[in-house]
Amino acid sequence: MAAQRRTLIHSHQSWTDDLPLCQLCGVGAAPNCVYGPDGKSTQSHPNEDCHFRFSTDCCFLYGVFNGYDGSRVANFVSQCLTAELLLGQLNFTHSDPDIRRILTQAFDVVEKSYFETIDDALAEKANLQAQLPEGVPFHQLPPQFHKIAERLKALEQEVSGGATAVVALILNNKLYIANVGTNRALLCKCTPDRQNQVIQIGRAHTTDNEEELARLTQLGLDPARLRQTGLITGQSSLRRIGDYKVKFSYTDIDVLSAAKSKPIIAEPEIHGGQTLEGVTGFLLLMSEGLIRALEAAHGPEQANQEMVAMVAAELAQQSSLEAVAQSVVERVKRLHHDAYASGRQRAPHCSRHEDMTLLIRTINYPLSDGSLTPTQGGRIYPVSVPYSNSQSTSKTSVTLSLVMPCQGTLTNGTNTASTLEGGTPTPGQSPTATLQSTNTQTQSSSSSSGDGSLFRQRGSQAAQPDETGRVPPYVDFTQFYRMWGTEHSEGPGQGVLGPQ
Repeated sequence: MAAQRRTLIHSHQSWTDDLPLCQLCGVGAAPNCVYGPDGKSTQSHPNEDCHFRFSTDCCFLYGVFNGYDGSRVANFVSQCLTAELLLGQLNFTHSDPDIRRILTQAFDVVEKSYFETIDDALAEKANLQAQLPEGVPFHQLPPQFHKIAERLKALEQEVSGGATAVVALILNNKLYIANVGTNRALLCKCTPDRQNQVIQIGRAHTTDNEEELARLTQLGLDPARLRQTGLITGQSSLRRIGDYKVKFSYTDIDVLSAAKSKPIIAEPEIHGGQTLEGVTGFLLLMSEGLIRALEAAHGPEQANQEMVAMVAAELAQQSSLEAVAQSVVERVKRLHHDAYASGRQRAPHCSRHEDMTLLIRTINYPLSDGSLTPTQGGRIYPVSVPYSNSQSTSKTSVTLSLVMPCQGTLTNGTNTASTLEGGTPTPGQSPTATLQSTNTQTQSSSSSSGDGSLFRQRGSQAAQPDETGRVPPYVDFTQFYRMWGTEHSEGPGQGVLGPQ
């Protein structure tokens, strides 16, 4: 196995091209951008996100990787992690502890393999640095050292960078999530009472995570200083793959210098296995850039629910998962741009966004055949639609209802399940579900519902124009105007909004 791994690591070919792509999955992506004074966007650096989505006779494997300071680490991990998991390491006889152990070992081996690939560059870098005058900045070096300085810059670019990762494994109809860093996994379940239950699996490994701070405190670091610092070598994540500076030179970083051992690690936090037996819904894997863009535009409070609502809305209209994922990413991109262009409260948070990647994996979930409309019956799913461009932290939203097809089947591996029966969701909260974690249970869940009351009933015949030539609307916005007026009212007679 070791010889096979070395061959894969040093090969210039992508061996994963021979693996079958999962057909129950779709991926959407958008590059990073910076907005200029005229509102136009420009890409600030090459795309650094990566992903994979494979299915084998044994299992389904998905991953989203967020690279930084270059795409080298993210590309390497997306290639080699599959080699550590899909070359016979996993089979149907493995227990939950076995699978968690295999996932943890895979991340460890991949990072060590990556550092092996930059050993020569690091050695050359150290040798050249020893030839320079000590304590002299690059821009003050004498001319005879300029070539050495240029070579050092090239080597630094070659060995710099790291990546965060979120990986999903489905084996024996159980879901396992392995997370390193700040990407996010959401599981949406359609509950028996016809609601969408949103479950965030795990938490980001940042200074906002009390368990991460506790881990670092045990290593001798000051949690108050860590909170105050926030970013360490430019990144918020306390777990990352690669990034040799914080792995091998952490004693030179002031806030990390007191650590008894490596404080920034690549060990994944693993959740699962969560049985998918009888589950209807979808799994979302999102890069940090996508999460941050949506939170910047609308605030972090309802980001998970809004993301699930957008996916459900697109699933109700699109017959391709690839189109669904791309449409959702484009919608987040548009919301982010509109927030910047509005010049209002959220605008200062939206001057730029990083690369965005969304992976959607359906679980016995029906796709639209493209022929239904909101008045033709079928499953209704709620969608939270912001109605104010000047969103505050107490953002209010109006719930509209979208329709899903009410019949059909979707195959999940070797299991086939019928879609949910048609009907209208009833208001109320659904119960919270959790996933088993090897470290801790940090999931959060919420649900949304709608009664479809904004839609007026009308017959199957097309509406006829009145004497003014207008067709009567079938969506009643009375509640919308009333809530908008209440939210934006500044006094008697102010904030009145309605059809003109």
